[in-house]
Amino acid sequence: MHHALVEAVLAETKVVDIHTHLFPAAFGRLLSWGIDDLLTYHYLEAELFRFSSIRPEQYWTLALGERADLIWKTLFVDHTPLSEAARGVIAVLAALGLDCSTTSLEPFRKYFAGLDPADHISHVFDVAGVSEVVMTNDPLDPDEAAVWESGAAPGTKFRPALRLDRILNEGSWTAADARRLLETWSRRMKPAYMAVSLPDAFVFPAGDTRTMLLREAVLPVCRALGLPLSLMIGVRRGVNPALRSAGDASGRADLRSVEALCREFPDNRFLVSVLSRENQHELCVYARKFSNLLPFGCWWFMNNPSIVEEITRERLEMLGTSFIPQHSDARVLEQLIYKWRNTRRTLTPVLTDVYQRLEQDGRPVTRDDIQRDVDALFRGNFERWAPVRFD
Repeated sequence: MHHALVEAVLAETKVVDIHTHLFPAAFGRLLSWGIDDLLTYHYLEAELFRFSSIRPEQYWTLALGERADLIWKTLFVDHTPLSEAARGVIAVLAALGLDCSTTSLEPFRKYFAGLDPADHISHVFDVAGVSEVVMTNDPLDPDEAAVWESGAAPGTKFRPALRLDRILNEGSWTAADARRLLETWSRRMKPAYMAVSLPDAFVFPAGDTRTMLLREAVLPVCRALGLPLSLMIGVRRGVNPALRSAGDASGRADLRSVEALCREFPDNRFLVSVLSRENQHELCVYARKFSNLLPFGCWWFMNNPSIVEEITRERLEMLGTSFIPQHSDARVLEQLIYKWRNTRRTLTPVLTDVYQRLEQDGRPVTRDDIQRDVDALFRGNFERWAPVRFD
C-alpha cells in the first residue's frame, strides 16, 4: 500500500528546483532549449568522444546542428542510449509526445521550431512537476549583466541566485569593492542565495584572497541581507581542457573547511553539496553538528539513480527529513522532465522502505505524514532556509 501512496504523493507535489542554469524567455539566447541543445549537453559530448574517432578540435569547428547530428547518430542510432544522459533525452522526447523510434532528427527539430518559448517553459514545468526554479546568475558575465541592466525581470517561475565564482576563484578584489558589488547586485537581482563552486583543494581558513573575501565581504553581506551561502565543493576544472566544459572532474575535499565556516559564522546559513561520493557521509555528520548547515542535492557526477538512492537513504537515516534531496542542475530547459522523473522514481522505494520499517517498529504512517515529509523535502526546507523575496 505505501509504495502506491508514496508514488502518488511524490507525483502530485510540485517541487522547487533549487539549483539550475535555466533562464526565462525574457533573457533571450541565455536560455538553452530544444533538441540541438539537449544533444550537445556536455555530458553527451564527453560520451561522444568515447565512441567516435573525431578529435575534440575537429568537433568544435562544427556548427551546433552538425554537432547535434553527430551525437545523435553516434549515441542514439549506432549505439543504444543506455547512459543516464542519453536515456534522459529519450525520456524527454517521449514525455513531449514524440516518436523515439525514428532515426532522423528532423521531426524533433520541426516540433521545437513551432513552439513559443514562454508557452513551452510553462508546459515543461507542468510535465516535470516543477513550480519554480532557482537560476545561476553571474553579475560579471557581460551578456547576462546587460540583460539585467536593461530591466528584464525573471517573473514568478524563476528565482535568481547570485553566483560568486569569478569573485572568489578568479581575479583580485578588495573587501570593500566586493561588498559594494554584492550589495548592488543583490538589490538588482533579489537573489534567493549567493553561491560558489569550489575546487576539491578548497581550504578555509587560509592565507589567501578567498578567505579574506569570505570573512570580510561575502558572509557579512549574506548575514545582513538574510541570504544563505551555497557551497558546491569538489570540482577539478579542466582536467582535459580539449573537452571544454566536458573536461572537468571531481575530487575528494577536506570538509573541515565546512566545519570551520559553520563554527566561525553561526549566524550565517550554509547550503552545501559535495561532488565526491567519499564526502557524502562526512557531510551528513557535520549537518548533525551544525544546525546552520543544510545538505542539498546530488550534484553532477553524483546525479545517477544508483548513487542518488544510496545518498538519500544515508541522509534519511542520519538527518530525518532535514535536507534537500535533489536539484536538477539543468542547463537545458527540457532536462527538468527527466531529472525530476528520475528523482521521483528513485525516492518512491526509498521512502516506502523507511515507512515500512517505522510501522514494523510500532508507529503507523498516514497519508498526512507522507505529504508533510514530501512537502519538506521538495520545497519546505528550502523555503524555510531561503528568504522571502525582498523589495
